[in-house]
This record gives sequence, C-alpha cells and structure tokens, in this order.
Amino acid sequence: MSDLDVAVIGNGTIASLIDRDGRHVWTCWPRLDGDPVFHALLGGEGGYWAIEPHYPATVRRRYLGNTAILETEIEDETGAAIRITDFAPRSHRFGRIFRPAMLVRRIEPIRGRLRATVRLRANGRYGAETLRKVPTSNSLRFVGEDQTIRLTTDMSVACIAEELPILVHAPIHMLLGPDESVPAAPSQMVNELLEETLFYWEEWSRYLSIPFEYQEVVLRAAITLKLCAFEETGAVVAALTTSIPEAPGSQRNWDYRFCWLRDTYFTVHALNRLGATRTMEDHLRYITTIVALSEDGTLLPLYPVLPGTDPDERTAPALTGYLGMGPVRIGNAAWFQRQHDVYGSVVMAAAQMFYDHRLPRRGDIELFRLLERLGEQAARLALEPDAGIWEYRGRERVHTHSALMCWVACSRLAKIAGVLELTERGDYWRMHAASIRRAILEQAWDPERRTFVESFGGKDLDAALLLMHEVGFLAADDPRFIGTVEAIEKELRRGNHMFRYAAADDFGAPENAFTVCTFWFVDALAAIGRRDEARQIYEELISCRNSMGILSEDVDPATRELWGNVPQTYSMVGLIVSGMRLSKTWEEAFWRDS
Repeated sequence: MSDLDVAVIGNGTIASLIDRDGRHVWTCWPRLDGDPVFHALLGGEGGYWAIEPHYPATVRRRYLGNTAILETEIEDETGAAIRITDFAPRSHRFGRIFRPAMLVRRIEPIRGRLRATVRLRANGRYGAETLRKVPTSNSLRFVGEDQTIRLTTDMSVACIAEELPILVHAPIHMLLGPDESVPAAPSQMVNELLEETLFYWEEWSRYLSIPFEYQEVVLRAAITLKLCAFEETGAVVAALTTSIPEAPGSQRNWDYRFCWLRDTYFTVHALNRLGATRTMEDHLRYITTIVALSEDGTLLPLYPVLPGTDPDERTAPALTGYLGMGPVRIGNAAWFQRQHDVYGSVVMAAAQMFYDHRLPRRGDIELFRLLERLGEQAARLALEPDAGIWEYRGRERVHTHSALMCWVACSRLAKIAGVLELTERGDYWRMHAASIRRAILEQAWDPERRTFVESFGGKDLDAALLLMHEVGFLAADDPRFIGTVEAIEKELRRGNHMFRYAAADDFGAPENAFTVCTFWFVDALAAIGRRDEARQIYEELISCRNSMGILSEDVDPATRELWGNVPQTYSMVGLIVSGMRLSKTWEEAFWRDS
C-alpha cells in the first residue's frame, strides 16, 4: 500500500494530511504554504501527532458523509477500540466564515479501555528545530523561535508532555491552535465546533451540481479541491505538499504549494460546473488582483498564496524526503521562467466574469483594459521561445501549446470585446488571433505524420496538444485534431495512462504517467466519439485513487502506485470535469431507458 494513502482535512486556512494509522504527518502552519509543524511524510526527526495503541491493532477510516471531517477507528488485539475524530473548524459566524488555524481531535472509547500513548512532536524550520514543550495547568505550549502553538485539552498535560501511557475510558478533547487561551471547557468547545463544522460541510455539499453517475467521486474531489484553496486571498495551490518525487529516486521533487496561473482556467471551469460560485469568485479575485498589480501585463508562471512573499527555491537539509528520496525543496525556481501560456490561461479564466450572471461583480470595461495588457504580451510573445508548460529547466523552444494559449488570449479578448460592444477592439484582437493561428497551422503541423508537434519545426509530441479542441482551436471532428489524438495515443499511452512526453529532459526520460494528461486524453476521446473507451480509462483512474478518494500528480502505469505531490489540484479537477462529461444525464437515467 502506498505511503500516499493519506486523508486530508482543512478549512481554507490550514490543511493537514493524516496517514492510515491516524497520524498527522504533514501540516503547514499557519497557512497552506507555511513551515510544517508536522512533517513525518517527508522524514526528519519527529514531526507528527499520533495516538499509538500499545497492542497490535487494526485501523479503519472514513470521512463523515460529504464533509472534511475524518473518523478513524482503532481496535487492538484485546478487542478494545477507540474512535478519533479529526477536523479543522469551519462555520459561519458574524456574517463571515470562521476558519481559524486550528486542528481539533476528539478521542472516544467504543469498547473496553484501550491503552495508548499520545505523541505530539511538533517542529519548526522544516524539521531543524524541535519546538520546546512548556506545560501549563490545562494546556501544553510548543515554543519555537519563529512561532508558538498551544494544545488545550482535558487530558493529562503531563502524560502528553512526557509521552506516558493512558487508558482511554472517557472522551478526550484536544484543540491545537494559536498561543491563546480557549474561552470554554475543551469538551464544550470541541463539540460545538464539530457540530458547526459538520453543518457547514453538509450545507456546502448539498448545493453542488453533480452528475448522475460518479457522484461519490465528484463530491470527494470537490471537497478536496476546496481544501486546496487559501481563502484569505483566493489562491488555489497546485498541491498541499512539497517534494514528493514524481518517480522513485528521480530528483523530480518540487514545491507545489503555489498557485500556477496555467491551472486557473481548469480550476474555474471545475468550480463553475459544480456551482461552487463563492470559491470561484474568490479565485477570480486573486487572479484579477495579480493582473492589476502588473503594470505592463507581464505575468510570472506561479505566485505565492500571498503575492509578494518569497518563492525562491532552496532545500531543507533536516528533512530526508519522502521514503528517504530527497531533496526537500522550499520554493520553486520555475517562478522566474518564461512561460507564455499563462496569458491565455488567465484571460480564459477571467472571461467567466463577462458571461456569468450569477456573479455580483461582473466584468466591465476596466477589467477588459487590464486584460488587454495580457493580450499585448501574448501577441508579442506567441512566437518566441519559452520553457513551456512542462517547465524545462535546460532549454527553450517555440512551444506549440504556449503559442496556442497566446492565441486563446487574443481570441477570448475579441469575444469579450463583442460582449462590451467594442467593435474596433474586437477587430484588433481577431487580427492578432488570426496571425498566431496561421503560424501554428503552418509551423507546428507535421504533414507526414498527420499530427501537430510540441514545438515549431520539431518532431516530438506532448500531451498538451490534446487541449487544442478544449480551448476552441480545432473542432473535434477536424481530421487534424483526430490525427493528433491518435499520434499521441500511439507514442505516449502506457496501458490506460498517458505520459506528458516521452523525450528525455533535464532529468532523463519520464518514468511515470502524468495523471492530468490522462484526463485530457479521456476528454479528447469522448470528443472524437470514442466515449466507451473514455469511460473505461476514467474508471481506471477512479480505481487508482487512494482509499480516501484522493489522487496525486503521477501514477506508475505498471503498479498503479501514486507518486508526486498530493492532493494534486489538477487531478481532482480532472475527476470532476471528466466525470461530468462522461456521466449519463439525470434525464437519461430516469426517463430514456423506460
């Protein structure tokens, strides 16, 4: 079983990964991209929060309905059993969302008196500092140079501080949060927060738009996607972790706790399909803020959840890495690369604001003028070399996908100009779009193989070409698109999984399939009429989820083992969008078979 068989809890401020033994093993503090107080997933000394039974035990886990509340049952060989309830508080209070940087645990006896030890070993500075334990009468403070957190509990503080065994004969309540006093009894606080959090998630989930088929898959993916959002700014991180390798020993260890602008359209599209408009609005607010802060329209490939904070790449020497496979990276050097596809991604995402009548703040002439800055950059850079969507660190080319997305920027601006009745601006952007389109058709098409290629004048293929229909560049029945899908299938398909490319890069040849590319392939097959095959592959991807319904970035096609950062936003979006496209409609299910 994969070490990535983790559950995730969170509330839009923090998130925590809990392993199959009920241990918190990855928790960044005090926000999604913060210093991990628990980091056992990536090695190092300590860095976890566990309730360890003294006798061999079996463990069962489940989410409480359609929520981000996790229940873990531990039964030891004597028959004694406990239930652990884990969550991060989230509710409506005083006209806004209450989502503190806090983790809550409730431990209840089910049968007998289970003997266990609570071990809370919190660290700082990416494992280099052990937070000092300072007991008080009803709490245990964990003090570090950069931050201090406090555990408030009705359990013996001394037993936690000294890691002494206990018998669980009555409920235990624990709140881990800021270094502040809790204003009520721990049992009262925990039970009230649990009731409020349960109500919040049940209400949020019940109003989602979901397909008739794959309901459980889409609901869990939707909740997980929401847990990857940092609501204070509206950013959505690519994943909650850093440095889980894409393949064993590959050194492809990257920090994904950032917002990649190329993800924005897919994220907005998924949230729109779900009807999760508030999260979508928050993300659009984050995007438009970034656009407004760029005076000339130049965009970086990725941004921190708090724009302006440091994204520079460095390593954490105190952490040995996932399964000992370092390095553990903090920050991501891709932030200063030239990646021209970002302009189309942002314009395409922001276009939602000009069409969606549900949004209280619609797109207007002011936003259009800001987006035109991006269009000017796209028109200027469309045929210039860049690092591309796959962020090659050792070379630059005129990548077809980057040119395609620059075309998208100009094409969508022309459409937005039509909505705003700006005829001259519409003609201007159509002219630029037509010019870029001609270049792609002439310089990225391989007439001998009847396929588009990954860069102008090149021979290699990459899975991003599967998006040519998705973004409206080619019709699904265009022989050029069908030929491209078939060529990519022949070269990049491994069983029911797709590689992003096959050619060697800075780190050698790729070893594992890139899960979002498989979803792109599923959507492309459905578009060209191979719907049954698309469903078969989609259901294979469903079976690759871990036991908690979560996908990471990569899959080993041979073993189906998960690799790469987790939960991967792109992968959760794929589960949502592809599931909705492939499902029977509610009308088909209820009426057309009768």
